[in-house]
Amino acid sequence: MEVSNQTRKRKAIDAGHSSPPPAYRGSDAYEASSVDLSLLEALEKSSHHAVEALDLKTLKKLVLSFERRLRDNIAARLKYVENPEKFADSEVDLHDDLQKLKVLAGAPELYPDLVASNSVPSIVNLLSHDNSDIANDVVQLLQDLTDEDALEDNDEPARVLVDALVENNVLELLVQNMNRLSEADPDEATAIYATLTVIENLVEVKPAVAELACERTKLLRWLLTKIKVREFEGIKQYASEILAILLQNSSANQKRLGQMNGVDAVLEGVAMYKSKDPKTPDEEEMLENLFDCLCCLLMPLENKERFVNAEGVELMIIIMKQKKYAYGSAIRALDFAMTNYPPACERFVDVMGLKTAFAAFMGKIPLNKRIKRERYKEELEERVISLIASLFAGILRGSRRDRLLSKFVENEFEKIDRLMELYLRYSDRVRSEAERLDQLELDDLELDEDEKYNRKLESGLYSLQLVAVILGHIWCSEHSGMRARIELLLKQQKLSKTDVKQILQEYHDNIGDLDGPEEKERGQARIQLFISAM
Repeated sequence: MEVSNQTRKRKAIDAGHSSPPPAYRGSDAYEASSVDLSLLEALEKSSHHAVEALDLKTLKKLVLSFERRLRDNIAARLKYVENPEKFADSEVDLHDDLQKLKVLAGAPELYPDLVASNSVPSIVNLLSHDNSDIANDVVQLLQDLTDEDALEDNDEPARVLVDALVENNVLELLVQNMNRLSEADPDEATAIYATLTVIENLVEVKPAVAELACERTKLLRWLLTKIKVREFEGIKQYASEILAILLQNSSANQKRLGQMNGVDAVLEGVAMYKSKDPKTPDEEEMLENLFDCLCCLLMPLENKERFVNAEGVELMIIIMKQKKYAYGSAIRALDFAMTNYPPACERFVDVMGLKTAFAAFMGKIPLNKRIKRERYKEELEERVISLIASLFAGILRGSRRDRLLSKFVENEFEKIDRLMELYLRYSDRVRSEAERLDQLELDDLELDEDEKYNRKLESGLYSLQLVAVILGHIWCSEHSGMRARIELLLKQQKLSKTDVKQILQEYHDNIGDLDGPEEKERGQARIQLFISAM
């Protein structure tokens, strides 16, 4: 599954201030804009200020100094337990050496040597230091070492470092440290952002970290607490993004969060926008993150049930009726909820969702000027097609089925006219793509069948297949008026039922077994029924 938004790296996020203050302010802080470049050049040329080459020798020197400062601090704390002033200097020294280690971010190829020096356990254990400033220095160091820019083109050294961090319980200690921080304190708020960034970076390097973080820590619980806050704030925004990342490709995390009443919590978050729009771009992104979380949660069957029981179907219909910013996201969530889950389809019909869905199907999609995605309307069109195909698959008989079919009869078969309009449009697109691919092969660019099929899917084949499936359902209803309308519209375009059957056959042949062999067999049998009937 693909979630709508690309995750974005945040190096600093507004914590209610114009810019988050650093966790520790040294005397050498300065504004970048005030730097005298000529002075920098002079310093560079001066032998007294020569920059030390970052090599293995420098690494060993930095590590030895750090370990010495750490031992001194431990000894001072043990010796002067009742007199903090006596060990304050050792902590300033320790802080300074942690800052010096940040230079290693400029030489990620040395990370395996850093791990071999056995200093990673010492660094990680400082996350539980009694002085939270020292712990937060470590968080800032880890943020620099795992930064996306620092790790570029250094995949293997990055994996070595991340493996060592995880083996030394960095996830548990990061979350434990974060739990003692308060976003009310600007410095601690900065440390919270940095902690979330480190976790995001670790997942980027090693995706398995997403599940490890949720297995070993109380991170999910912490994130849920933050997204439940009613007022919008920066930490709520970042928490929603991290939650979406953790859920995106992990069925285990999706199920785990469902068991923690996560479906209810996310629904509460989006419900705040059922009749109002987000006020800022950051708030818009947070809302999209929450819908990403919801769609991920709706993949396991048990969470679909929780969604229906929590009246999620009704909430999404209300959001659609209000025609606010979240309109398209609500359609997407309903599509996920109703895919392969008849109870959600039945509830949708029972609570009068057909009228709202078919308004969107007919192209009456409210356009929000603040949504600037190029394919926004097209994406929604594809979602609505999928939603209606799910309704047909989930409601096979009875009065609900009759109500669904009757939508295609009303107003002189206008929905069938629209269906055929979509069929022709997507058919033209797929044909153009197929011709382009054939030309590429003539130009000696070899493409295997799977790659060609995937390229056609991207050009609209999947939506074309779903339109053909809907036509199959309608044809099998044996309604003479609808059948006659379909045949008339095909004939007007010099097409026939054979063209539709070819689309259905290709769909039939490519149904995968992701949901198990039995589901694949059922799906193929249903499509074969349409082909035979036509």
